[in-house]
Amino acid sequence: MPLIVICGLPASGKSRRSRELQDYFESRGKLVYILSENRAVPKAGFRKNDHFIDSQKEKLIRSDLKSEVLRLLDKTSVIILDAGNYIKGYRYELFCATKAARSTQCCVFCGIQKEQAWGFNLQRNDEETAESEELENTSIQDNSNIPYIKDTFEGLCMRFEEPHSNCRWDSPLFVTFPEDKLDFDNIFAALFESKPLPPNQSTQNPPLSSTNYLFELDRLTQEIVRDILSARKVGILGPITVNQSQTLVDIPTNVNVIQLNRLRRQFLNYTKLHQTTTGSLEKAPQVFVQFLNANCKD
Repeated sequence: MPLIVICGLPASGKSRRSRELQDYFESRGKLVYILSENRAVPKAGFRKNDHFIDSQKEKLIRSDLKSEVLRLLDKTSVIILDAGNYIKGYRYELFCATKAARSTQCCVFCGIQKEQAWGFNLQRNDEETAESEELENTSIQDNSNIPYIKDTFEGLCMRFEEPHSNCRWDSPLFVTFPEDKLDFDNIFAALFESKPLPPNQSTQNPPLSSTNYLFELDRLTQEIVRDILSARKVGILGPITVNQSQTLVDIPTNVNVIQLNRLRRQFLNYTKLHQTTTGSLEKAPQVFVQFLNANCKD
């Protein structure tokens, strides 16, 4: 998915811009995912201001958000990363991930004067009341309305590394101030009407060797067997859906773990003996399911 990296000072309007972008791209028929720091922090069980003054907690949240980006990246829909993204090295890592996925990316910088941002921050819920609610309500899902305390706000402003259009990982860069309207058409063109940058050699996964292929195939088939046994354990007696296979597992209910593992070993041995290790791992789960359906007997 094309990636939009939102960045800016605290209380600069990042979440508002994310919602505006979501509305625009959905009106153009695109599927949109917003990955929000404001949701990731309470989901991890952290208080907003405590999180931002603890480097380990910050690192954990950044890692979680990056993992979600990597999981969702493809070439069709849109990911909006709604977070401070104030570290240029982190933005570079996202840039490399986008190149590796052969997708496109742009950066939206919510520009604002520091004093104005602090004023917007003070317009949020009363600090003491909001902090109390955050402590009491452990099921809070979005901490957008929790204000930053002064020390946290100042620390984030000091650490913020402003994006620049001459840096390839920040380009194309769209700068917007609170009173501005987003340049929706050019953002759309940057994501869907331009060619993705060719991936660096260092970002490419090497082709699977014969040994790696068999190792990964062994892991995939073990997972499928576990899925089948888990489904039977919870009482699913009909066809079973397993990950990465469009074909349903349709085998007798009395087939046990010993039989499944014997068939799994037969499948692996057949693959090795017939030197099919150059095959695609993407197709392997479906081929294994078809093998099970054909060889499991009452």
